[in-house]
Amino acid sequence: MDLTTKYLGLSLRSPLVPSASPLSEKTDNIRAMEQAGAAAVVFHSLFEEQIETSAPEFRVDPNTYLQNIAQAKRAVGIPIIGSLNCTTLGGWISYARRITEAGADALELNIYRIPTRPEVTGSTTESIYIETVRSIRAATKIPLAVKLSPYFSSFANMAISLDDLNVDGLVLFNRFYQPDIDLEKLEVTPNFTLSTPADMRLPLHWIGILYGKLRASLAATSGIYQAQDVIKLVMAGADVTMLCSALMRHGITHLQRIEMELIAWLEQHQRKSMAEIKGIMSQQNCPDPSAFERAQYVRGLSGYTSLFPMRR
Repeated sequence: MDLTTKYLGLSLRSPLVPSASPLSEKTDNIRAMEQAGAAAVVFHSLFEEQIETSAPEFRVDPNTYLQNIAQAKRAVGIPIIGSLNCTTLGGWISYARRITEAGADALELNIYRIPTRPEVTGSTTESIYIETVRSIRAATKIPLAVKLSPYFSSFANMAISLDDLNVDGLVLFNRFYQPDIDLEKLEVTPNFTLSTPADMRLPLHWIGILYGKLRASLAATSGIYQAQDVIKLVMAGADVTMLCSALMRHGITHLQRIEMELIAWLEQHQRKSMAEIKGIMSQQNCPDPSAFERAQYVRGLSGYTSLFPMRR
């Protein structure tokens, strides 16, 4: 069975790619990912704040990070994709170049920007994204992916604007972690939660809309737990599906189970390859393109009321 795909110009054995997470901090884990069937691995993110901080418990030595990328490259045969999350343009450019020099096969820009000042307009925020990516694209020649949030007034336009900058891929979507409040200590506290299968629907929606409209590869991330999730996302138009929470919940070997279930589904439905189903349920190719727009909202509400009639 042919599970191969292409992502960022890289030829991969399947669409199964572990995304950036603490699991990829150790070379032994990356070896285990390769043995379990990972087609590539996104390295854990390098955060500029962790480099600049004076607090030793939070500080990350960038030289160690770069050495770990080089070590991982020597240890496995699959592509290693660096992940970078910076706050300044100088930091983006400097570390993008250093990750390139360390031997990463590609670079994922993990842009995590929350505009909180009311005077900052949406167009200003979009311009910052575009100029940041433009500068990094000019600074490095390896394949470049941009991991985005869905919070733009016109996400499709933002995707096209980045595609015009010759980025090689878009990763949908970055999960923003909302804080919580400790009622006893009266402190605002971090709240890290793993994704759930329902989170898969947002990337499925937008990948289905964007398929066929971009030159860049499309990667889906969030809520991917089983083979059926992978199949749905590939049918929508994804080139790869990135897993994090599923591996943290069920272990790295969960990749093997997903791959076996992928093969079983393709055989059962008399398909010879993943390429054969790619994009067949995108907005461009599905029987009812309006299902990706307002019509699905109206139908969803109608279906809800028919299933659960209101009591008077």
